[in-house]
Amino acid sequence: MHTIDWRDEIKKLEGGLIKDLQKLIQIPSVKSNERTDEAPFGKEVRQALDFMLQLGEKDGFTLKNVGNVAGHLEMGEGVDLIGILCHVDVVPAGDGWSYEPFGGEIENGKLFGRGAMDDKGPTMAAYYAMKAIKELGIPLEKRVRMIIGTDEESDWECVDRYFETEEMPQSGFAPDADFPIIFAEKGIADLQLNINVPSSTQSAVSVEAFQAGRRYNMVPDHAVASVWIEQQHTLFLQKYTEYIKDNELDGSYYIDSGMVFLEMKGISAHAMEPDHGQNAALMLAAFLVKEAIDPASAAYLQFIIDQFEGDTRGQRLGIAMTDPEMGDVTVNAALFRYEKEQAAQIGLNVRYPVSFLFDQEMNELNKRLENASLLILNNSKPHYMKPDDPFIETLKRVYKEETGEEAELLAIGGGTYARALKTGVAFGALFPGREDVAHQKDEYAILDDLFRAAAIYARAIVELAGKKE
Repeated sequence: MHTIDWRDEIKKLEGGLIKDLQKLIQIPSVKSNERTDEAPFGKEVRQALDFMLQLGEKDGFTLKNVGNVAGHLEMGEGVDLIGILCHVDVVPAGDGWSYEPFGGEIENGKLFGRGAMDDKGPTMAAYYAMKAIKELGIPLEKRVRMIIGTDEESDWECVDRYFETEEMPQSGFAPDADFPIIFAEKGIADLQLNINVPSSTQSAVSVEAFQAGRRYNMVPDHAVASVWIEQQHTLFLQKYTEYIKDNELDGSYYIDSGMVFLEMKGISAHAMEPDHGQNAALMLAAFLVKEAIDPASAAYLQFIIDQFEGDTRGQRLGIAMTDPEMGDVTVNAALFRYEKEQAAQIGLNVRYPVSFLFDQEMNELNKRLENASLLILNNSKPHYMKPDDPFIETLKRVYKEETGEEAELLAIGGGTYARALKTGVAFGALFPGREDVAHQKDEYAILDDLFRAAAIYARAIVELAGKKE
């Protein structure tokens, strides 16, 4: 099969790939709390799943809807099964876009929209790789199954439900990260800190509420505090305006029924590297702690500053470490909820290498915490494959044949569906040197890169599942 020019074959399908990706991007498939049996994660998420299944049905793949939360498209024959694990749910759009987040607009060879790179663009590239193979009639001695999830960005309920009843592939890849090959993924844990604060007392300035963050796996790009000011409103707001100006921040305020609302905008980024974003909550908290605010909110906000300002590596929490293969522990302070006399919580997303003793470290952290308690909401253990595994060797060869470049093995802080497989890796679709815009405003995919990825995926599928000559 080495005589096939896969770039040329994909080129014949480029127009269809673009149009189908635009249609998929235009479905705002963000998880909703409005759950029904027909749409467990919301109607738009279900719509995105149906779109892929209907596309596969039109093109002649065998399809299955699994509990309205996942599905698959299959081709080939044989006992063994190769999995291609994708997802069509996306994180919320966030603020500050220059393009319509769910528009699928194209400019200068880039297709813009939430999910363009995470993971609708790569999903469509993998789909068109399968489509190209099918249209060429290439015989396969193994089955190839695209498994489509709808809850990857949240709780992975889709994968759990899927594998309750469906077959586990012997091997596979997830087109949901970087090229060349991701052989190791950090563990991912969501934690909740409950902060013990003193009783509220009357103060000249009282913070009634403080909120920020949408998801654990995103750096919060918006924070808001509702503040009751007994006197000297003008002076307080003047200080806030000067703080914004002096630090070149994007903040504002408004007054409603006597309550002052302070808002701060940051920059969203994927939680696997919080330093790529600007945490709006930390910037707003840094202003408020310097004011004469009530003792309860002061304790909450001071805890935020003491533990997280300028530290995304867990140094102040005492959990910092670096692994030679998988890198640093990272801590994303993601969710903030303070309501006077009701709640004082912080949600953390912690990503850690295989050498990090998670249970031991969390137990010790809980003991060290003063005026706070720790709750582990969920924990997905690290995924690691031996670099010399034959499956990896095959993908390395495919990558070099298609690109002319050596396939370096990478470790990431992100989590992909590859960790659901014993023999599985993340494989593209972000090429080396490209900007990682997942979970950020103006997310985009470079169309030529998606075409290149589709060619790589087609060659990989044939190498893994094709009949040997």
